[in-house]
Amino acid sequence: MFEVGFTEILLIFAIALLVLGPARLPKLAADVGRWAGRARAMARQLRTQLEQEVQYDPLKEQPSQTIHTPAPQTALAAVTAEPGTTAQATPDTAAAVPPATEPPAAPDRTDESRPG
Repeated sequence: MFEVGFTEILLIFAIALLVLGPARLPKLAADVGRWAGRARAMARQLRTQLEQEVQYDPLKEQPSQTIHTPAPQTALAAVTAEPGTTAQATPDTAAAVPPATEPPAAPDRTDESRPG
């Protein structure tokens, strides 16, 4: 695509030497080398990342940690147990214990506009 041979590089170096002079040319060469190194590092990182994406298989990946949640019966028995005791929940006892919710409040039926 874009080929640069030895003669082209030598011509560019000679023009740069004439334009910039011998004092500024080493600094320019160091800057160009640093930029080229950064460009190569970014290209290498991109290539590595693309190779990892190509080889990635989500079906082969196993979850490293599983989240354990208590069973609903155990949580219900622990809430309804007496203070200072430990409760062992079984399906029979968990079903026999009603949920710990309050009934909805009854609407206020008093009408203060009528004398009582």
